Amino acid sequence: MTANIEATAQTALVPEPVSRNARPLRLITCGSVDDGKSTLIGRFLWDTKAVKEDQADALERDNRNQQNELGLPDFALLLDGLQAEREQGITIDVAYRYFSTDRRSFIVADTPGHEQYTRNMATGASTADLAVLLVDARAGILEQTRRHATIATLMGIRQFVLAVNKIDLIDYDEATFDHITAEFRQFALSLGVTDVTAIPMSALLGENVVHPGTSSMPWYSGPALVEVLELATQRTAQTVGFRLPVQRVSRPNESFRGYQGTVAGGSVKPGDSVVILPAGTVANVKQIVTFDLVRNAAVAGDAITLVLDRHVDVARGDLIASIDAAPAVGRAFEAKLVALSADGITAGKRYWLKSSSRRQRVRVQPRTRLDLKSGQWEGAESLPLNAIGTVHLDFDEAAMFDPYETNRNTGAFILIDPDTNNTVAGGMVVERTTRVDGIDAGGERDHVLLSLPEDLADRLMASEAFAELRGHVEIRRVSGAQAAAVLQDVD
Repeated sequence: MTANIEATAQTALVPEPVSRNARPLRLITCGSVDDGKSTLIGRFLWDTKAVKEDQADALERDNRNQQNELGLPDFALLLDGLQAEREQGITIDVAYRYFSTDRRSFIVADTPGHEQYTRNMATGASTADLAVLLVDARAGILEQTRRHATIATLMGIRQFVLAVNKIDLIDYDEATFDHITAEFRQFALSLGVTDVTAIPMSALLGENVVHPGTSSMPWYSGPALVEVLELATQRTAQTVGFRLPVQRVSRPNESFRGYQGTVAGGSVKPGDSVVILPAGTVANVKQIVTFDLVRNAAVAGDAITLVLDRHVDVARGDLIASIDAAPAVGRAFEAKLVALSADGITAGKRYWLKSSSRRQRVRVQPRTRLDLKSGQWEGAESLPLNAIGTVHLDFDEAAMFDPYETNRNTGAFILIDPDTNNTVAGGMVVERTTRVDGIDAGGERDHVLLSLPEDLADRLMASEAFAELRGHVEIRRVSGAQAAAVLQDVD
């Protein structure tokens, strides 16, 4: 009996194995300049023991003459690798770091806070599952904070951690933290985001990053940052049917013809029926080949060569898709975009639009622009640098897209200036629209004439709901007398 009791006691002392999430989480740190993004991730790397010995030695050398008044290292130097970044104390490029805890591995993108590097921030957000949005507790929510939150939302991110940093510099004031949290939650709701975890922290001191800051903030009982990240969910490209943007047609000999690319959504197996777009030709999958074997199936992210059961006309830029869940095909689409060039987006100008392996001519018509100070959508005829707006895309030939919300691979695009070959915007498709060229006198559909006072019309047109329908509406500004005369002639 004694032996059994001792064995039971020893078993109880053995810690239970930690369950580990096999899939890494991709996250982005964003926010205004000097909010402490690089310091936060540097501290995260340091406290999770992800800093190698040679990196620690280099950090110690770099900090001999740069230590702060507390004698702590400058953790930001673990990420700011460019000489210009170290000299200026800012982040310019997107720095990717890989680290892990006992429960999960992570890929983090540390992005610039300066407005002039907004395009770099958008790049980092395009592949992230979660955004850590930093706010300086002394400054609160700034315009750049709203810009980064909006861009992250446009890029499909729906999980936010609001890291109210430098809380030690305001004496750990709970009321200030509550005020900043309430203000951001209200703004997040206007973006359609409800999953927000607010954490008061000091990245420099390491409070509520990996280790809790209970002694300094007894009023906060929530999780530390590491706990939130370990439990976060991931986005997936499996919400639509099979998608294969064709990058290359493989013809090693006369008896073999395959179509190569990376699966951008869904899955496929031999025997499945597919459609080749934009032509609309239908075929069946005969074989799935990789560099070393023949496979029974392929899923999103796999690089494959697809062999069909018949000879069809397929070229680079075409899309092979599930026949029962095909993307939208048309010549007019509504989209949201971020202007990334000093020249901005000019109404009516023709650009090159590149999506996956496809490049097409498109004419862009800005509809609205988001005022980041008020949070309202306003009518716009052009979009300057760093502006966020809605646009109407008018193609010369058929285009194929999924809404970005359902597939970020086949719903995203960039605009290229044909005169300079510079990337001028990054965009996300919202939906396909019916081509509308004003009031069609020969059309079969009835039209409704709506007369509104100018102030009410401006408020209506500033709404996001109206922006999505702007391509179906023709607007004329006339005097009250002219409007009355027109309506008088209508039965």
